[in-house]
Amino acid sequence: MTAQSTAMKTILAMTLAASIGSMAACSTLTGAAVGGAAGAAIGNNTGDGDAKRGAAIGAAAGAIAGTVADDDDR
Repeated sequence: MTAQSTAMKTILAMTLAASIGSMAACSTLTGAAVGGAAGAAIGNNTGDGDAKRGAAIGAAAGAIAGTVADDDDR
């Protein structure tokens, strides 16, 4: 399996998670899913091409941003 194939599968999985998170209307989950997808894409295309590390960092940042957004809505 090539690095690009792995990255595409990661991006696809994170996009699916974003869709599910959006349906659940939970900002934390949505933020984590969108952040993970963005992080995987960015991580794959920059530096050492590590999509998994990019996805993990993006998911964590997205979850934090989603939590803050969710708290602001209340």
